[in-house]
Amino acid sequence: MALNYIWVAFFVIAFLVALVKLIFLGDTEIFKIIVEGLFDSSKVAVMDIALPLAGVMTFFLGLLNIAEKIGAINAIARVIGPFFNKLFPEVPKDHPANGQMIMNFSANMLGLDNAATPFGLKAMQSLQELNPVKDTASNAQIMFLVLHTSGLTIIPLSIMAQRAILGAADPSDIFIPCLIGTYVTTVVSILIVGIKQRLNLLNSTVLGGIGGLTAFLGLVLWYLSGLPKEEIEQVSKVVGNVLLLTIIVTFLVGAIRAKIDVFDTFIEGAKAGFETSVRIIPYLVGMLVAIGAFRNAGAMTYLVEGLKYIIGLTGVNTDFTDALPVALMKPLSGSGARALMIDAMKQFGPDSFVGRLVCIFQGSADTTFYIVALYFGSVGIKKTRYAIVAGLIADFVGVLAGIGLGYLFFY
Repeated sequence: MALNYIWVAFFVIAFLVALVKLIFLGDTEIFKIIVEGLFDSSKVAVMDIALPLAGVMTFFLGLLNIAEKIGAINAIARVIGPFFNKLFPEVPKDHPANGQMIMNFSANMLGLDNAATPFGLKAMQSLQELNPVKDTASNAQIMFLVLHTSGLTIIPLSIMAQRAILGAADPSDIFIPCLIGTYVTTVVSILIVGIKQRLNLLNSTVLGGIGGLTAFLGLVLWYLSGLPKEEIEQVSKVVGNVLLLTIIVTFLVGAIRAKIDVFDTFIEGAKAGFETSVRIIPYLVGMLVAIGAFRNAGAMTYLVEGLKYIIGLTGVNTDFTDALPVALMKPLSGSGARALMIDAMKQFGPDSFVGRLVCIFQGSADTTFYIVALYFGSVGIKKTRYAIVAGLIADFVGVLAGIGLGYLFFY
């Protein structure tokens, strides 16, 4: 499904919903709300996302340039090569993209979003160099993007922090459900794209990699389960930040030992970071404005109420439907989903079933449309093929898993 059709659909649906409200409900303010939202969303895309991202991109792409010059990226690529070669057969074994992708996934797993984005954008640029059709997403780019949208995160630090702010009795009680939910989404992402690309997933390398990750996550859970609840957040903060700073210092010391002109090498890469940040602004503005129009028109509210009515007809317990706005907003807007999560916790209470379920939804996947606009936009991809559909299917499975986990742990 091409991104341009989805983009147009957001505006058309927003217009039709607003028109119905004006004609049948006499809502004379709805078009004003939508238009004002267009300007607000444009401002958010540039001032709150693109410009802050420019600073982060500038630093980390400068650091990545140092890592490439000392051979660190190639070293990482060789270590994870056997597993990644099965998922990314189009990428040469020693290509820098392998190391860049694993650094992106590692940063995401540690909850270091600001560090993950530059690594991911650099990886997408490297994959674009291998792409024979520059305006169309390659198999490797689709696999990378869908895996990224699965949002595999070991420690949902920002969610736990928000729960603490809102007075949750145990802010970290959603930790295990979030971890399981995001892991399910990630595995489903591999299966969906792997089957579509006819990859051989039933081999010892892939099964061993997934099994190893499962064992690692199991050890993390076992260790953290033995800690007092109040210490979990502290451990996550320390581990994540220590690892990130260790990586930075290791690259810099390695550059000195390799007798590389460290600062000039950093500047060379940093320039590319700023250029990338500027290049993605139109894509971010376009997507966030469309999503804002869809949301401000009330289309999201109608969608949720319709689902609640339909689900109610089946006789299934509908208590989870009050949390659906977060699940539906998550693929569209990370900030929008976060705002809805906070609103739900304020309305129902952070320790309520709905209050906890919205946190699981928030932590079980990433923002599909935003990531598509950001990553594909950074390299000029216009034809996304099945990337969005695969990402949304994985998101849907994540929502189902989240609902099941919510009932299992908290209902």
